[in-house]
Amino acid sequence: MITDVLVAHSSEVERANFYKKTYLHVALSILAFIGVETVLLKTVPVELINLMFAQKYTWLLIIGVFWLASILANKWSLSQSRSTQYLGLGFYILLEAVIFLPLIYMAVATAGGVVIFQAAMLTIAMFAGLSAVAFTSKRDFSFLRNIIIIGGFLALGLIVAGAIFGFNLGLWFSVGMVILASASILYETSKLKDTYTTGQYVGASLQLFASIMLLFWYILRILMSRRS
Repeated sequence: MITDVLVAHSSEVERANFYKKTYLHVALSILAFIGVETVLLKTVPVELINLMFAQKYTWLLIIGVFWLASILANKWSLSQSRSTQYLGLGFYILLEAVIFLPLIYMAVATAGGVVIFQAAMLTIAMFAGLSAVAFTSKRDFSFLRNIIIIGGFLALGLIVAGAIFGFNLGLWFSVGMVILASASILYETSKLKDTYTTGQYVGASLQLFASIMLLFWYILRILMSRRS
């Protein structure tokens, strides 16, 4: 069982150790995602990948399952059991790899691996910059919570409507989602010391990893749209 104090109430050494472990787990999660995605691209039949986005209701079902499974993974990652925490993080990495599969496949097929590398570098640069702002700024970013929740529901509604009625959400939707993902990174980074205990670095890393992957998804879509 994990019995730790809130990060805000811990010593400077404990706090620094929490941040170090959190960002180490974020980095390892990204590496694990790359590994799992590579294996999926090499083993999953092309016909099955095409089937994931060929039918509008199939993609909606995948999004629904992903959302529900993400809630479960997040709950596990904040468990009092360390093994359950890692189970939640590992499960979430697998979920991200599966839902990214058709997008990565299309990116490789239409634009090559260069566009994926460019999107990854832009994502890392933006994440580093936003993290620096969150840590060095004395501003309270808790106000972003309601904006992120409302924006998330609006985005989900537009995605569902676009899938059902067959209209393209376009470039500006992707730009808006990049802004929303950036706000999420600011919010998740700023709340690290106020929300988590020193033993919940696995759960904290999952939240940051989720925001990074959302940012990467829409940066990649923007770069792909410019090449089409």
